[in-house]
Amino acid sequence: MKRSIQVLTFVLLMPMAFSSFAQIERFVAGTHYTELAAPVNTNDSSKVEVLEVFWYGCSHCFRFEPLIANWEATMPADVDFGRFPAMWNGLMEVHAQVYYTAEAMDALDVVHEHVFNAINIEGNRLQNEGQIGALFAKYGINEAEFAKSFNSFSVRTKVNQAKQRMQAYEIRSTPNMIVNGKYLVATGQSVLTQADMLDVVDFLVEKERQQLSSTGE
Repeated sequence: MKRSIQVLTFVLLMPMAFSSFAQIERFVAGTHYTELAAPVNTNDSSKVEVLEVFWYGCSHCFRFEPLIANWEATMPADVDFGRFPAMWNGLMEVHAQVYYTAEAMDALDVVHEHVFNAINIEGNRLQNEGQIGALFAKYGINEAEFAKSFNSFSVRTKVNQAKQRMQAYEIRSTPNMIVNGKYLVATGQSVLTQADMLDVVDFLVEKERQQLSSTGE
C-alpha cells in the first residue's frame, strides 16, 4: 500500500516537474540571448538593471518606443530601467550627445519623443548643434542653457564612457536590451519580434531576481 502511494505521488508530481523545467528552459543562452563575455557593473546592485540600447535615427527603435514605454510603466519596483545610446559613427555620437544633454537638463520627458519624431517623421536628421538647439527651443528649453550643457565636460564625458561600454555590451545593432550587465537580447531567428524580445527580458529579470534573492542582496 505504501509503495502504491509513493508511485501515485510521483505520477501526480511529474507534470509539475516538467512544467517547471519547461519554464526554466523556455529561453536558452546562445539561442534567445547572449551571455556577455564579462559582466558590466550596474548602477544599483540591489536591483535588476535593464537598459534599452537605441539610436534616435533607427526606425526599428522608433517603432519600439510605444512597446518599451508600456513595459516601463508596468515594470516591477526592483527593476532599474535606463536607456543607452548606441554609437558606431559620427552622427550617432551627436545623437548620443543629444540624449545626455537632455538627461543633464532633466528634459528627457520633454524632448525624447520629439527627437525621435523629428528624425523619423519630419526628416530632420539633427546633424549639428544649431538644428538640435532649435528643436530644444521649440519645446521651451532656453537655447543658451542648451548650448552650455551640450558642450559641457560632463556630457562629453558620458558620451566617451558610453563609447567604451559599447564593446563591453557587445552591441552590433539596435534596438537591443541589456539585462543586469550580463545578457544581451536582440531580435533574430529565435526572437522574431520586439514583443518577443521583451518576453526574453522578463525571463532574464526573473532569473536575476532569483539570483539576488539567493545571495541575500
